[in-house]
Amino acid sequence: MHITSADLKGETVVMAVSGGLDSCTIAHWLTQQNIKVVAYTADLGQPDEEDIEHVRDRMIACGAEDAIVDNLKSEIATAGINVMQASARYEGGYWNTTGIARHVVVEGMLPLLQKRGITILGHGCTGRGNDQVRFELAAQMLDPRIRVYAPWRDPAFLQAFGGRKQMIDYCNNHNLPIKATHDSPYSTDANLLGLTHEAGELEELTTPANRIEPGMGVFPVDAPQEAEHVDIHFEKGVPVKVGNQTVNPVDALGLCNTIGGRHGIGIGLHTVENRFVGIKSRGVYEAPGMEGLGQNYEYLLQLILDRRTRRLYDQISAHIAEQIYQGFWFDTATQASWAFIKHLNNLATGTISSTLYKGNISFKAASNTPNSLYNADTSSMEEIGEFDHEDSQGFLGVLGVSARALNHAGQINSQDSRIEP
Repeated sequence: MHITSADLKGETVVMAVSGGLDSCTIAHWLTQQNIKVVAYTADLGQPDEEDIEHVRDRMIACGAEDAIVDNLKSEIATAGINVMQASARYEGGYWNTTGIARHVVVEGMLPLLQKRGITILGHGCTGRGNDQVRFELAAQMLDPRIRVYAPWRDPAFLQAFGGRKQMIDYCNNHNLPIKATHDSPYSTDANLLGLTHEAGELEELTTPANRIEPGMGVFPVDAPQEAEHVDIHFEKGVPVKVGNQTVNPVDALGLCNTIGGRHGIGIGLHTVENRFVGIKSRGVYEAPGMEGLGQNYEYLLQLILDRRTRRLYDQISAHIAEQIYQGFWFDTATQASWAFIKHLNNLATGTISSTLYKGNISFKAASNTPNSLYNADTSSMEEIGEFDHEDSQGFLGVLGVSARALNHAGQINSQDSRIEP
């Protein structure tokens, strides 16, 4: 059911807010429509907020009758580790940092709505983006009684605000505490897992990725001239030690953000991706901790996955990435996919040493890997070891039967494999 502000007169809506321009504008405008606003902010370890508690003050100043700041750093860190275990990068590079956050926020909001007997959840996502889908599908899957209000699909709100300029003017006219200005070159969404930069100047493909000001590190070109070696120990898929420091998921991501960020790991990733709504969008991403942990985890997976498991893993990895991006974190297909990943986690124990240098991560060493399939004796090209080279004769004889059959059947034409210049 489509809800507009006209349907909410005198009612209370719990709005998911970040404390930015949209949040301040929406909260104040709704109160002017005789709608009560409870502002809900998730503390997701946003690196761009000096003090997340200041969001509470900004929302009260914008008319919210109550403002809650909920600490969900542990929840988003755990979710991030799950995604790392699945290597679930969307369309090859994006770690789904914003998509993960939306599902974590909705799951965090619902207990508040249920406790207060409120059935309306609001969000400030645009009608052309992915976040609206994530908020609404997650809410409906977890509690079908919840109704969702989206100002950017409300005719009255759209009539009042055509875009960013009108919102800035509105906030300035009402003396609302916003940071945005007409000169802001792009917008940023931030959490512990990473930053996503989009809109504004970044919509033009003539704008280079280095237009952004990195918030979690430096560009590779500005990284130190000296390489750094890092040891990460995984216990059943979970990073439990970084260097000499024992860590939980929040600490692991925080420390790897710091270490990776200073070497330009995962900073300034440019992608033009396919949004779920069917349009292309351009973003510039930062995720040093996710990228660093993910690459080290990949080195560990190379040791433990046989070829058939690897093929299935890659398919499920791509599936999970798309599911999260499109808002299906909680659905049956995703939950079944997590079961596969959790099974593999039981094998993913070991220490991976890597070298960080100017945006690159290279393998250095692996140790303490009890479930590794790699055996130097078997793989050796120097000695016979456990693998007798003569045993390959029968193997090749069997393969040769089908190879000759293809030729006899007239199916082999070497000219077909050539590409004309």
